Amino acid sequence: MTPHNNAKFGDYAETVLLPGDPLRAKWVAETFLEDAKQVNSVRNCLGYTGTFNGKRVSVQATGMGQPSLAIYVNELIDTYGVKNLIRIGTCGGLNKKAKVRDLILGMSASNEGNMFKEVFGKFTFAPTADFSLLRKAADLADEKNITWHAGGIVSGDSFYQPLGLDAYKPLTAHGILAVEMEAAALYTIAAHKNCKALAICTISDCLITGDEIDADQRQTSLTDMAQLSLELAASI
Repeated sequence: MTPHNNAKFGDYAETVLLPGDPLRAKWVAETFLEDAKQVNSVRNCLGYTGTFNGKRVSVQATGMGQPSLAIYVNELIDTYGVKNLIRIGTCGGLNKKAKVRDLILGMSASNEGNMFKEVFGKFTFAPTADFSLLRKAADLADEKNITWHAGGIVSGDSFYQPLGLDAYKPLTAHGILAVEMEAAALYTIAAHKNCKALAICTISDCLITGDEIDADQRQTSLTDMAQLSLELAASI
């Protein structure tokens, strides 16, 4: 147990899906997992473990933003022995070729924040996904005829960006596909602790066109992302 988690050692599988939203964790567990059991309820950041395709899999909400995610990821790895971490979240599209409801496989995650600045000093660390997870996710998406895009994303600290879309122009000029709020911390922590990580995100809104899905749909209708992530988890 930790200050943020009342699960016991062994309650989590080695592979954990990480939505930000606790209600999305609940939806994934109740909709897709067999024999799902709630293992964490602290601060209503809900965690569950069950089976999918005969493989034990967990899902744990992380809250929004890198500092919140970092708490759960560090504790999942250090206290509960988790080895594989798959973020399942939403993101804002920054490229016209990526449409609302398309999936983004984050190859790398640029970072607006400075939470790791003291760790790397003069260096600029490039957080990246685990290639084996990325390749398998792409193959599974092709098998299921799911539209996906692989490339760089950015983890922002400001949901309400004062400069709007203009703030991202230097990034879009270098091919960044989408903005979310957690992947850079996930990839950095996983790299330091020799674990595997991948962010699979659904485009919930496009910052270029203004297209979007509503809050209820974000919680419960992201079926392609959930099924793909669970099949990936079951294949590890």
